[in-house]
Amino acid sequence: MTDASGEPPGDGQPVPEVPLTRRDAADARRAPVPAESPALQSHIRAARSEFESQVAHARAEFEEANERIKARTGRDLIVATLIGLAAGAILIASLIFFKWLFLVFALAAVGMGVFEFSRALTASGRRIDLVPQLISGAVIVVSAYFFDLWLHWVVVFVAIAFVVVWRLVAQMASRDGRTYGAVLGDVLITGFIQLYVPFLASLCVVLLVQEGGEWWVLAFIAVAVASDTGAYAAGVAFGRHPMAPRISPKKTWEGFGGAVLAAVIVGVLLALFLLGLDWWMGAVFGLVILGTATAGDLGESMIKRDLGIKDMSSWLPGHGGVLDRLDSILPSTAAALALFYLFTPLVAS
Repeated sequence: MTDASGEPPGDGQPVPEVPLTRRDAADARRAPVPAESPALQSHIRAARSEFESQVAHARAEFEEANERIKARTGRDLIVATLIGLAAGAILIASLIFFKWLFLVFALAAVGMGVFEFSRALTASGRRIDLVPQLISGAVIVVSAYFFDLWLHWVVVFVAIAFVVVWRLVAQMASRDGRTYGAVLGDVLITGFIQLYVPFLASLCVVLLVQEGGEWWVLAFIAVAVASDTGAYAAGVAFGRHPMAPRISPKKTWEGFGGAVLAAVIVGVLLALFLLGLDWWMGAVFGLVILGTATAGDLGESMIKRDLGIKDMSSWLPGHGGVLDRLDSILPSTAAALALFYLFTPLVAS
C-alpha cells in the first residue's frame, strides 16, 4: 500500500495520527490503573510507620519535659503559654486602637480580682461584703478615666469609706458577738482590698489617659512580663538556690538573675524605640519595674501562704487566678506613673 507520493508509509515519513473516537476515549478512561508493585507498597508502609513512630516519640519527650516543668514550677507550660498569648493580644489591641477598650479590660480584671480575693478571705473566716466591694472598685477605676487626678483621689477616699461603713453597719446588724479584734481586722482588710486591687489598677488608667500614656502602659506591662518570663526560664534551667523559701519556695536567685537581665534589656529597647527615652532611663525603668514586680509577686505569695491556698482561683488554667497574674503588675502601676512624671519633663527639656 502506498501513499499519495507512491511511497509506502514509514521509511522515514511520519504516519498520520488517527483521532480517537468518543468510545475509544471513554474506554481509555475506564482502563484500570496499573497496581503498585508489592515492593513500593511495602516501602510506603515502612516510611509511614517510621514517621508515626518519630512523631509519637517527640510527643512523649515533650510531654515528659512539660511534666517536669509543671512539677518544678506548678504551671502547665502549653496552656499557660496559649492563655498568655491570647491575653497579650487583647491587651495590645486595646492599647493601640481604642483606649476605652482598655478601660473595659481593666474593669473586668479588677472585678474578677476583687471577687477572687474576697472569696479567699471569706473562706479563711473574714467578713467581706462582696457587692459593695465590686461597686466601689468599678467606681474607682472609671473615675480614673473620666475625672481629673485630684477628683479621682476624692473618689478613692469616698469609695474606701463606703465599704468600711458598710462593713461596720452590717456587723452591728448581725449581732453575732464577734470579738472587737475580729471586727477591726475585717474593717482593715475591707479597705485593703480596695487599695490593693482597684486603686492600683486605677493608677494604670491614670497613666493611660496621659499623652502617649498608652505606650507607657504597654512598656511597663511588657517589662513585668519579660522579667517574669526571664525568671521562669532561668529558674527552670539553672535554679538551685531558693530566694525566699518560706514565702515562695519555687523562686530562686538564678531565676532572679534571669529576671534582671530580661528587664534591663527590654527596658532599654522600649525606651529607645517606643518611649523616646535615653538608654539609661530605660535601664532605670526596667530595674524599678523589676523591683516592684518582684515585691508584688512575693507579697501575694505571702498572702496566699497566710490564707493556706496555692492559687486565688482556677479561672486561668496554667496560671491560677486573675489576681495571680496581676500580682506583679498592680504594684508596678505606681512606679510606672512616677517614672512617667519624672522622665517626661527631662526628655522634653
